[in-house]
Amino acid sequence: MLQYGFLQNAFLAGILIALVAPVIGVYLVLRRQSLMADTLSHVSLAGVAVGALIGVYPMVTAMVAALIGAILVDTLRRSFKAYSELSIAILMSGGLASAVVLMSFNKGASRGFTSYLFGSIIAVSQTDLLIMAGVVVLCALFFWFFWRPMYVLTFDEETAQVSGIPARTLSLAFSLLAGLVVATAMPIVGVLLVSSLMVLPAAISLRISRGFTMTIWIAVLTGLVSVLGGLTASYQLDIPPGGTIVLLLLVILVVVLLVKRLFSRAGAASAGTERELAN
Repeated sequence: MLQYGFLQNAFLAGILIALVAPVIGVYLVLRRQSLMADTLSHVSLAGVAVGALIGVYPMVTAMVAALIGAILVDTLRRSFKAYSELSIAILMSGGLASAVVLMSFNKGASRGFTSYLFGSIIAVSQTDLLIMAGVVVLCALFFWFFWRPMYVLTFDEETAQVSGIPARTLSLAFSLLAGLVVATAMPIVGVLLVSSLMVLPAAISLRISRGFTMTIWIAVLTGLVSVLGGLTASYQLDIPPGGTIVLLLLVILVVVLLVKRLFSRAGAASAGTERELAN
């Protein structure tokens, strides 16, 4: 399977995205911003449409759009403190509406748009790989220097501000980083499913881990398993990679929930038996 160059690109891209998307997803889930990735993906789609319309490399315009969207999300979230979800709804509808209108001006690019919507195993180029590698390095540097401040900011923003952490600047930087990851993940997972690659590994990890660091590692491992397994199944069955990866993540989540429930029942039954014997 890996004798084909386009599959080598797809697997390398999948590994790169799986290393960073779940990490961003854990922070988004813990900060109650799970829908932020969805919003940025819709804004990124408008960027793709702009790129196709003016003849600029689509991933570059998608990244620019995602960065602008991240700034707007952070700004609107602070403007509507009591209704922070409004920023998500406003930008999601605006991004999708802009993408639909812009796509209508470029009717000949429908096939390319489809690959960005659902992901494509042949959509990843060498240029995409270089951009993805750059984003991964940027994420690694960000968390290397700001791991502790981000930890404090994630769980208690007020404590972070009192402690002297530049909460607003750090929050904006994280939003920008999330936008870059969303934009670069689109060729593999697709706009409609990119948020799932962030949120589902985090959801799975939070159900089975007992500490923050372990949550990060399990989320990354889950992302890698789902991406590699999904790409393999996508090639073998000739089905879209994005949907395959997400379905695999959902299967893993269901299995984890079932196993957790079985262990909980077994533990409850064991405790009941011990109480009966003690009496």
